[in-house]
Amino acid sequence: MSEPPSIIEVPARKGHALRLAQGDEIDVVNIHGGQVVDTWAFPLDAADEYMSMEHSRIAHYRLAFRPGDTLFTDRWRPILAFVADTSPGIHDTLCPACSEMSYRTFYGCDYRHDNCTDNLRAAFARLDRPLGRVPTPWNLFMETVVEDNSVLKDYPSRTAAGQYVRLRAEMDCLFAVSACPQDIVPINGEGVPPRGIELRLRRARRELHQGRQGTEE
Repeated sequence: MSEPPSIIEVPARKGHALRLAQGDEIDVVNIHGGQVVDTWAFPLDAADEYMSMEHSRIAHYRLAFRPGDTLFTDRWRPILAFVADTSPGIHDTLCPACSEMSYRTFYGCDYRHDNCTDNLRAAFARLDRPLGRVPTPWNLFMETVVEDNSVLKDYPSRTAAGQYVRLRAEMDCLFAVSACPQDIVPINGEGVPPRGIELRLRRARRELHQGRQGTEE
């Protein structure tokens, strides 16, 4: 992959989805530092299948993933490979995507707060693709950790500006992210608003192999 990557800017509080072909690589870049990124993947050949945190955790029998790990769908198909990580390496696999109802339930919001669930639905709508349930995302750069064997604790992300996670598509899939709009608790950094992120896409080199029949056509 020698060509320069395609750059996709994802604004603060917004989401984005794009199609990846098997072998494509994508960097999720924390351009400002500290920003949590909800991350999903969905096979293109199955409308009701998704990258599953539950299945992927059991595949590696731990709560967190490491470079070299494969992430699986809820039907045990490999969908993403975790290629590289320049961040501190803490990425939550437990928390569901924030939603209008979660902001009402936990924080008493009496208004529609921007949220990752709506961001995913909007991204699917822009691609004219139906979306059923919103699965638990892989929350990149989010420091929600288990303490004392059972207690979940949130800390501000320690990811520095420019650090990234690199992923590779193991099948043709729809890849989606949301620059998390959380501004009530400081998971996106202490005392800072949500900020945008960057996706750097490298398409796999597609070699054209033609047999005799293809040459004659």
